[in-house]
Amino acid sequence: MRVRTRDRSEMTRTLLHRLARVNPTAAFFAVLVVLLAGLFLPGIVGALLLGLLAAGLGALTFSTWPVQLPVTRVVRVVLLTLLVVAAVSKTL
Repeated sequence: MRVRTRDRSEMTRTLLHRLARVNPTAAFFAVLVVLLAGLFLPGIVGALLLGLLAAGLGALTFSTWPVQLPVTRVVRVVLLTLLVVAAVSKTL
């Protein structure tokens, strides 16, 4: 059981190291494009893009939770909630 926990921890660390090397401007524009596409594309396609973005934000929030300030945690949870609400409303 400890091997799985250690493997997961190492995978998370590896992912975070890769994300740290990403150009912040490129990441911002990529997320902006996905967000705008999700908001403007109709129906399930837009909802899937917003859901994909929410999953990414959720994974990032989960993996960096222990090192974030409480204010940052609140902002991320609010944004995650808004993304999920937008995705669900697109499907209706």
